[in-house]
Amino acid sequence: MLENKNSTKLWTKNFTILTLGTVVSMLGNALSGFAIGLLILDYTGSTFMFALSMVIYNIPKFMMPIVAGPLLDKFSRRKTIYVLDFISGTLYAMLSFLMWKEWFSYSVLIFFTLALGSIDSSYTVAYESLYPNLVSDENLSKANSITSIIMPLTQVMSLFSAILYNTVGIAPLFLINALSFYIAAIFETMIKVDEKHIRYDRKLKGIKPYLSDLKEGIDYIKGEKGLSAITFYFGITMFASSSMSSLMLPFFRRYNDFLKFPFESFIFSKGEYTFIAVMAFAVTGRVVGGIVQYRTRYPAEKKYLIAVLVYLTICIVEGVILFLPVAVIMILNFMTGALGVTSYNIRITGTQKYVSDDKRARFNGVFLMTNNIGMILGNLIAGTLAEFMPMRAVIALAFGINLIAVFFIVHRRRADIKPIYNIDA
Repeated sequence: MLENKNSTKLWTKNFTILTLGTVVSMLGNALSGFAIGLLILDYTGSTFMFALSMVIYNIPKFMMPIVAGPLLDKFSRRKTIYVLDFISGTLYAMLSFLMWKEWFSYSVLIFFTLALGSIDSSYTVAYESLYPNLVSDENLSKANSITSIIMPLTQVMSLFSAILYNTVGIAPLFLINALSFYIAAIFETMIKVDEKHIRYDRKLKGIKPYLSDLKEGIDYIKGEKGLSAITFYFGITMFASSSMSSLMLPFFRRYNDFLKFPFESFIFSKGEYTFIAVMAFAVTGRVVGGIVQYRTRYPAEKKYLIAVLVYLTICIVEGVILFLPVAVIMILNFMTGALGVTSYNIRITGTQKYVSDDKRARFNGVFLMTNNIGMILGNLIAGTLAEFMPMRAVIALAFGINLIAVFFIVHRRRADIKPIYNIDA
C-alpha cells in the first residue's frame, strides 16, 4: 500500500525503512572506510599515495552524478537504491575474500575503489532525490536533521575500526560492511512510494533523448542564478574540506610525538587515536547540532544570514585550527561540527524544496559533480603540496580560498540565494 506523502507524521513506514537502511550501510562504511586509510598508509608509507587513493575513489564522482541525474528523473529511484546496495555488498564480500587470502595489492584496491566510487555517487543522487518524496514539506527540515545526526553517529565506528584493524586485520571489516549493505538493501525493497516523475512513455532509445534530458537539466540550473551560485560555492567549499580531510590523519600520525596527547600512552602509538579523539568532538558537535535542528525552527527570513555567518566562522576556524593545542582543537571541532549541521540543513532543505521533482535528480547530479570536482582537486593538490610544504600551511591556504568565495559568491549573489535559503520549511 502506498503511503501519503502529505501525512503530518514524519516517521512513516517509508521514512523509517529508508533511515534504518541508511544507518546500517553507513555503519559498515565507517567501519571499513577508516581502516582502508590505515591500510594504505601502512602499505605505502606515503601521504601522497594516501591522498591519491582518495582522488581515485572520487574520480567516478566527477561524471557519474551528471550521468545518473537524467536517468533518475525518468526511472525508479527506489529500485536504484536497493540494487546498488546489493552490488556494493557483493563487492565488499569479494574484497574480504581477497584480503583473507592475502592477495592484497595497491592496484586491486584501486580497482575496487573506482567501482565503489561509481556506485556511491549514483546512490547519493538517487537517495537525495527520493527522500523528499517520502515526507511532507513541513517535515522536510526535520528529515534533513535526522540525516545530519545519522552521518556523524556512524563515524563513531572509526574508533572500533582502528582497534579491529590493529588486532584482527581488515578482512573481517570488509565482511561486516558486505553484510550491512545486504541488510540495508533488504530493508529498502520494502519501501512503497508513488514515483510520479517516472516517464513510462520515454524508454531509453539511444543517446539523443538522454543528451536532450541532460541539456535540459543543465540549462535549468544555468538559468537559476541562485542555484548556480550555491553549486559553485560548494564546489570550492569541498575543495577546502577535502584538503583538510586528506591531511588530518597523516598530520596526526606524523606529529603525534610532538602533540603528546596522553590517550596514546596506553593503547597504540601511531597517531590514529589522537585523530579519532579529536574528530570525536566534531562528531559530537554534529549530533548536538542535528538535535537542535530537529527541535528548532529558524525564522525563514533569517536563514540566509545564519548560513553566511556559519560559512565565515568555519573558514576562519578551520584555517588556523591545526596551529592550536589539541585541547583547543577539540573544542573548536565541536563548535564547527554543530555549526556545519546548521548550514547544511538550511542549504539542503531550501534547494530540495525549491527544485521541482521532475528536475531534482538532474540538479542533484550537477551539484554533486561540482562538489566532487572540488573534492578531487582538494585531495590531489593538498596531497601534492604536502610533500614539500607544511600540512598546516596547505590547509590554511585552502580555507583562505574558501573564505574569499564567501564574499565573492555567496554575498555578491545574495539577492538570488536568499529566495532559496529563506524558504519556509
